[in-house]
Amino acid sequence: MVQVNTDRIAAYWDDYAEVYDREPDHGLLDPDARAAWGDLLRTWLPAPPSVVADLACGTGTLTALAAEMGHRVRGFDISGEMVARAKVKVTRFGADVEVSQADVSAPPLGPATVDAVLARHILWTLPDPHAALAAWAAAVRPGGRLVLVEGRWASVGDACFDEPDRMPWSGGVSASALCAAVEPLASRVQVVTLSDPRLWGRAIDDERYLLVATLGHPGPPGAGRP
Repeated sequence: MVQVNTDRIAAYWDDYAEVYDREPDHGLLDPDARAAWGDLLRTWLPAPPSVVADLACGTGTLTALAAEMGHRVRGFDISGEMVARAKVKVTRFGADVEVSQADVSAPPLGPATVDAVLARHILWTLPDPHAALAAWAAAVRPGGRLVLVEGRWASVGDACFDEPDRMPWSGGVSASALCAAVEPLASRVQVVTLSDPRLWGRAIDDERYLLVATLGHPGPPGAGRP
């Protein structure tokens, strides 16, 4: 695997931070989009109050949404500019939410310390996504979940990431490929197609989905969602 300069990646997202929330699925400024993402998280995150790690949290939109549902959330992002904006969004939640700058390939989480890992459209930027998935799974308590929003695009069109020798899932990852990577780590894997245009602010014609992996032995009845 070719060594990737994480400073370069952080700089890319630092530059993007100012306009990041203008994308309908990033800022969730439209009430219908926010409601759609709220329904998604409410359905697939464990029942609150749970400890949720939001990896590559960006400006903290989903971090705040999960906190509104009663979860205790730890957000991480490699970009200092993203983290600064996220901290503003989550100030109202006090100690229930922490946002820190970190490389989400190996987030600073102890073994079995969170109930769920939430990550949206980040695996395509990682130089070793399989190692990242293993690290994420190790941080989840038995019966907890990986809740991964992912997709496959023809091309991301950016020289920083569209390099298959450096980023093996450049352009996104198909549901079948992600299932194959996650199944050895999980006791149960579910895939849900995310074609509702409310989630994206427009109709889509590429592959977008939610993968939910239950790790270890499931908790007692009523401990989580389907």
